[in-house]
Amino acid sequence: MASQQSWCHSFSSASRLQPQPSGVTMDDSFLTKDKSTQKHKLPQKRRTLELPATPLSHCQAPVPGEAGNLPTQGAPPAGRGHGFHRGTEVAAHQREKIRALEALKAKLVIVNEECNERILAMRAEERHEISLLKKEKMNLLKFIDKKNEEMISLQSQVTKLRKNLAEEYLHYLSERDARKILIADLNKLRYQQEDMSLAQSPGIWGEDPVKLTLALKMTRQDLTRTQMELNTMKANFGDVVPRRDFETQEKTNKDLQEQLDSLRASYEEVRKEHEILMQLHMSTLKERDQFYSELQEIQRTSTPRPDWSKCEDVVAGGPERWKMLAEGKNSDQLVDVLLEEIGSGLLREKDFFPGLGYGEAIPAFLRFDGLVENKKPNKKDVINLLKDAWKERLAEEQKETFPDFFFNFLEHRFGPNDAIAWAYTVFENIKLFHSNEVMSQFYAVLMGKWSENVYITQKETVAQLLKEMTNADSKNEGLLTMEQFSTILKSTFPLKTEEQIQELMEAGGWYPSSSNADLLNYRSLFMEDEEGQSEPFVQKLWKQYMNEKAEYLQQLKQELCKELHEVVTLPKLRGALMSIDPSLDKQTVNTYISQAFQLPESQLPEEGDEKEEGIVEILQTALERLQVIDIRRVGPREPEPAS
Repeated sequence: MASQQSWCHSFSSASRLQPQPSGVTMDDSFLTKDKSTQKHKLPQKRRTLELPATPLSHCQAPVPGEAGNLPTQGAPPAGRGHGFHRGTEVAAHQREKIRALEALKAKLVIVNEECNERILAMRAEERHEISLLKKEKMNLLKFIDKKNEEMISLQSQVTKLRKNLAEEYLHYLSERDARKILIADLNKLRYQQEDMSLAQSPGIWGEDPVKLTLALKMTRQDLTRTQMELNTMKANFGDVVPRRDFETQEKTNKDLQEQLDSLRASYEEVRKEHEILMQLHMSTLKERDQFYSELQEIQRTSTPRPDWSKCEDVVAGGPERWKMLAEGKNSDQLVDVLLEEIGSGLLREKDFFPGLGYGEAIPAFLRFDGLVENKKPNKKDVINLLKDAWKERLAEEQKETFPDFFFNFLEHRFGPNDAIAWAYTVFENIKLFHSNEVMSQFYAVLMGKWSENVYITQKETVAQLLKEMTNADSKNEGLLTMEQFSTILKSTFPLKTEEQIQELMEAGGWYPSSSNADLLNYRSLFMEDEEGQSEPFVQKLWKQYMNEKAEYLQQLKQELCKELHEVVTLPKLRGALMSIDPSLDKQTVNTYISQAFQLPESQLPEEGDEKEEGIVEILQTALERLQVIDIRRVGPREPEPAS
């Protein structure tokens, strides 16, 4: 009996623990309905399917034998047949409840399927509406295109109608003029008819009809002439104002124009000053950033200063020669000197140079294929050879290019067979020794980095300065006072600033403690050592010339107000040159322009010609070409008017 009660209890618990679908409410009345009522469909308009879940505890029947219905202690147990009959009834009751719940489960499945069908129907309806909206959008776009075409058509019709109206108006004017002419002819005929009628009845006026007719004719002619003059005066002077008003308005206009010109000039000056200040500001910022980057790089990679005395035992000539080479040079220059010494040693070890071939990029004097003998001259021999080449170049008419002259000079000097060997030997030497003044200048002219006029003009300037000092030396002692020295420098270089004159005097041997009466051996300023190196005074002259050229080109760039990658036209460059240097003559300007645009002076268009606008060049290229030639300031720049 106990086993039967435990089995019934477990069965009842299992029935209570079965999962119930959420969203469905069950009660006792619902379970009592028959199957036809349970299969009834939910209303069509019901949208919400989620209902609060309720427990099924009220659907469970009480099971005898549980804790609440246990018999009391001491009661006599029921009979065996009575207990089995009661458990069977409980099981039958539970099975009926299970069958009722299975019908509810089937109904839930049906409701779920109906909801899914509704969702699919709603999605299909939405897709249908979207397709309809897309079709409507396409129709509207087509309608807009059609309206646009109609508008264009109407605009063309309006243009055509305006044209027809203008033609009709011209036709109307011609008809009006023809009508006036016809009326004038009719009036003339009427007047003639009246004259004839008057001539036939002389008694009316009491005078001679011929005389009256003639007088009338003359009067009419005068009237016609007067009318024509009046019409002419109206046509010519209909819009004329009185002279007094005209003069008043003209004076007012002139005053306003002067004020406008003054304001424009002031604005242009302020704009230029602003641009210059902005450029200075930007350049200052760039310099600041560059210095900061260099400082960080130096701080990161800085190393102790090298001990240059270690080179004394390596350089040929020992400590004495190294002291002579290192005197007055910084670390960078000492590195160049050391590299030159190493390179000269390697150059002496070479017996042959490989030929560079016959390419277009190869200079004409180096075009050779094969091995070329190294003549192995010393540095002094190369310098003397270059000096002789310059002397011969200055003595001739300079009809051929400098590279061709150099090769011809070597042919005349060493013969056709050894000319190419000497060309390679000299080229390798001057390319190596950058610190030597003669070699570096000859290399720059030979490779086209400088025009030979730069070297020639500088030599002429030095010679002219020596001549002025010699003329001032009345006793021919080779001595000048510091006052004479300063006066000659200022007269020879009137465009140099006081600071530049001071630098030249200090390079010549002047000190702040020197007096004007101190004597100076001026001839020693122009001497050269055995390697062609000039004295510091001549080197300072050359350095100032290069700085002045760079400053002149920088002023030209600022005047053009363009970036380096932009193009500049011929008239713009001509105007900028005349603006920064008004003393330039036409020939010098044409020389600069010819160099900048790489055009012969004979092919340059005249000033004001329309062809000038078609000649353009990139600004950076033009400035690099001007850097090659001898370009310098001719006169002082006009001071800008104060704002």
